[in-house]
Amino acid sequence: MTKKKAEDNRILLLENASQIVTVSGFEAKKGEQMQDIGVIEGGSILVKGDRIEKILMPGESTRDLVPDEVIDCRGKTILPGFVDSHTHLVFGGYRENEYNWRLRGDSYVDIMNRGGGIINSVRGTREASFEILFETGMKRLDSMTRFGVTTVEAKSGYGLDKETELKQLEVMKALQDNHSLDLITTFMGAHSIPTEYKGRGAEFIEYLIEEVMPVVKERSLAEFCDIFCEKNVFSVEESRRLLNAAKAMGFKLKLHADEIVQLGGSELAAEVGAVSADHLLQASDEGINAMAEAGVVATVLPCTAFSLKEHYARARYMIERGCAVAVATDFNPGSCFTESIPLAIALTTLQMDMRIEEVITGLTLNGAAAVGRAHEIGSIDPGKKADLVIHEFPSYQYIPYHIGVSTVEKVIKNGRMIFDASKIEIL
Repeated sequence: MTKKKAEDNRILLLENASQIVTVSGFEAKKGEQMQDIGVIEGGSILVKGDRIEKILMPGESTRDLVPDEVIDCRGKTILPGFVDSHTHLVFGGYRENEYNWRLRGDSYVDIMNRGGGIINSVRGTREASFEILFETGMKRLDSMTRFGVTTVEAKSGYGLDKETELKQLEVMKALQDNHSLDLITTFMGAHSIPTEYKGRGAEFIEYLIEEVMPVVKERSLAEFCDIFCEKNVFSVEESRRLLNAAKAMGFKLKLHADEIVQLGGSELAAEVGAVSADHLLQASDEGINAMAEAGVVATVLPCTAFSLKEHYARARYMIERGCAVAVATDFNPGSCFTESIPLAIALTTLQMDMRIEEVITGLTLNGAAAVGRAHEIGSIDPGKKADLVIHEFPSYQYIPYHIGVSTVEKVIKNGRMIFDASKIEIL
């Protein structure tokens, strides 16, 4: 099986949409710009091969171009494909017992101190075969597709040793080659301190820099490097050491920042020029202002806060301070075992005081910017990839209104239909 896309000259016409939400732009939208989503009523989209050729206004002719396929979008809304810019989708084993512990009142740190948490998933991933990781990864990507995701970021970090980290990244490479969705890979060997390095976090950082990251770079297995900058995990100093070394090797930078305690991770993200800083539940005013000034995309992960029963990141404050805010799921086996975009939309709108227009921007153009792809995806602009989602209702305002339920009817990736909910039969 190999990745497919539309033939170079094939012409697809999505005609007479009730609304086209363009989110037009080639870089992240900041602050109040996030509400500008560019709604066109009654328009059509002309796709040639895997690219958007033109947006047609109501009544505008396709002239001499004769479509090979026409999709009637009357009463439907077309959005750019969603970009899930923060996931940990390749892992072995599950942690359902830890979820039950949390329901009984145990904190994330309590569970980690009992030998659970990330280390639990490390055991399962080290034991899992390449084939099992690939098979489960394909199923998870299928599920993401049904929620309208067309591009997904995937992190390693459940190996914490050279062999398993490389295995995870090789699985991601195979998924990229074989699934319709595009994967953007992130090396996150510094996700936790492995048992064999307990109490020696600085030594583990040096191990990753000297022994693992050069191989990842040599094999072109990851574009980004990420680290969990957190109390009892990696300090600001250790995180700075790893990220600066990664930058010198040519990696782009990401950062798990200020999730559990206010440690200064958001300030560090601005200092080192990270593309994004993620989580940010405890980010300080100074850190948020620094990210806004430095152009770091602030990625909020509402499903994780919901799952952990923690308060949410201050998305409203971030937007008012001029940040570019992205929204992602943080799909992972422990703190957030969900890939549900509808849940993320419900939480950002109902619990985080984000307008639906801002959430749409956060899931499309700003999500694309968080993975360095705003020039290529994340909006409906001529020349960009034809990654489009047709929603079943006549207005984007139905998306949050249908609380927690997917409104996705059809998904088009690289100019080719890859999902059609109308063809799924209930037996």
